Amino acid sequence: MRQAWAQALDYGKGCVDMSHGAGGRAMAQLIEELFVQAFDNEWLRQMNDQACFAVPAGRMVMSTDSHVVSPLFFPGGDIGSLAVHGTINDVAMAGARPLYLAAGFILEEGFPLAELKRVVESMAGAAQEAGVCVITGDTKVVERGKGDGVFITTTGVGVVPPGVDISGDRARPGDRVIVSGTMGDHGVAIMSFRENLSFETAIRSDTAALHGLVADMVRAVPGMRCLRDPTRGGLATTLNEFARQSGVGIRIFERAIPVRSQVSAACELLGLDPLYVANEGKLVAVCAPQDAEPLLAAMRAHPLGRNAAEIGEVIADAHHFVQMQTTFGGSRTVDWLSGEQLPRIC
Repeated sequence: MRQAWAQALDYGKGCVDMSHGAGGRAMAQLIEELFVQAFDNEWLRQMNDQACFAVPAGRMVMSTDSHVVSPLFFPGGDIGSLAVHGTINDVAMAGARPLYLAAGFILEEGFPLAELKRVVESMAGAAQEAGVCVITGDTKVVERGKGDGVFITTTGVGVVPPGVDISGDRARPGDRVIVSGTMGDHGVAIMSFRENLSFETAIRSDTAALHGLVADMVRAVPGMRCLRDPTRGGLATTLNEFARQSGVGIRIFERAIPVRSQVSAACELLGLDPLYVANEGKLVAVCAPQDAEPLLAAMRAHPLGRNAAEIGEVIADAHHFVQMQTTFGGSRTVDWLSGEQLPRIC
């Protein structure tokens, strides 16, 4: 039976203090009144230091991701929903069905409890919508000035169905490269919000859980070669990763890459290249040429893939370069990002 505390947490005026990470009554109250209530499920209710769970047959997938986005709240999302979507998507990129999440919180002394509650409730809503439970976690508090409000690390586990083998080292010359939608929305939404830029249509983060889209893609094309969500470093980095892992080159066509006009305009103002800007609700797929049309059809039938487009092809190249044919008919190398274009975006 849950313990009744003498005084409820004051979300209106209260802040995180060192006692919330000290292992005593205040920490137990924070965990029970905030985290357990928000993420409520049969595993958390046991109040153990771990979760024991059953999994279906198949190969297991596991991924861990840390989230340090600034600002914590941005158009289209926040660090809470991002922490859920980011890890679910990493698991899904193996063709897996995500099953469970674990969450670790690093809280800074003085962080408002109201904002923490908002973050946790956003996480809970995102997890519930995705059908994935947060079944265990941890909380630590650092002294004022030694953090940045809240950092969240999430770990996800999932299972790959039999017959599915998706990996970044499976691209072959002649394969087609497909993206699920417009590039750069997440990174530009955050930067525009920071810089107080306004456009005729608001730019919103694309943060979303992609496992439903991936499941439809796997059903349509079980032999899909590669999948990845182009987060930090954007589309350009993902393509370079595929090229290096598979020992191939990739040729893409600038005209075929979907980018919103507002995102292009913001990138021009900020001196950014949309190919390198992060996404949190998009994916890149590589498939055999004969699978391109059925894969595109399956993607476009899903709400998160309706703007899917074929943007290029895999080629033989001993140097493993990614090359882009520009809208002006020229060609340029799309290299690895040499520095950090956009700080603290995921």
